[in-house]
Amino acid sequence: MSMAAVETQLPGDRISKRNFDKLARFIYDYSGIKMPPTKLTMLEGRLRRRLRATRHASFDDYCDFLFNEGGLEQETVYLIDVVTTNKTDFFREAKHFEYMQTVALPTLADSGLRTIRTWSSACSTGAEPYTMAMVLAEFVESRSDVSYSVLATDLSTDVLQTARKGIYAEDLVAPVPRDLQKKYVMVAKQQGRREVRISPKLRSRVGFARMNLMDEKYPVGDMMHLIFCRNVLIYFDKQTQAGVLGRLCDCLAKGGYMFIGHSESITGFDLPLKQVSNTVFQRI
Repeated sequence: MSMAAVETQLPGDRISKRNFDKLARFIYDYSGIKMPPTKLTMLEGRLRRRLRATRHASFDDYCDFLFNEGGLEQETVYLIDVVTTNKTDFFREAKHFEYMQTVALPTLADSGLRTIRTWSSACSTGAEPYTMAMVLAEFVESRSDVSYSVLATDLSTDVLQTARKGIYAEDLVAPVPRDLQKKYVMVAKQQGRREVRISPKLRSRVGFARMNLMDEKYPVGDMMHLIFCRNVLIYFDKQTQAGVLGRLCDCLAKGGYMFIGHSESITGFDLPLKQVSNTVFQRI
């Protein structure tokens, strides 16, 4: 028999059911992210780098460190970073930004609002809040009596670090219209380096902070007028969705707008919102 035919899995190379259940419960309680048994292989793959970083020989050792030796206090941020999914694109679900530009912003400005406060509540690596900032910057060029701010938050420290830098692969900004690319996207001067960077002026208009949507309150300051919470609710169960949406509504000014992902719904929830477009809602 050839060695290739022999399974070479080492002891401790898999997460035991007992430890998987502990990890899944902690991840859910902390972040609201569901971790069903079908995610076992994915979790093992993503946690291997934490085993290397913490110099633990096996998943059993790592979980013992977390749950029996007080390691969670120092490891939680890293653990959550590796289990969060962070897909993002500029002008993703473009109809939302079209509605923002043609309906939401003019309506808010015409109501007498002078500073439009906006929030990307699951900002990932920054494409969403920078897209919001582009749309806002274009709008205030034609409305000199209006200013804006963009808050961008996420649970993952890794993605926030990338977002603050504002450096992306060249193909990621392909959906950005050419005229906006010329104004807000800088191309690397080094030949062959296929990267771009969001302009300093636009980056300066976006504030980034770590925030957990499972927290009881969201410390965002004054009421928001636009809240984007897209493609994150799908990772939560109904009870968690209801709590998150309720707390987001508590931060949304009357007449303000909430945008959720096209695959998401608020049907069945008792919320002070009315639907005004596809997956766009207004606070009543």
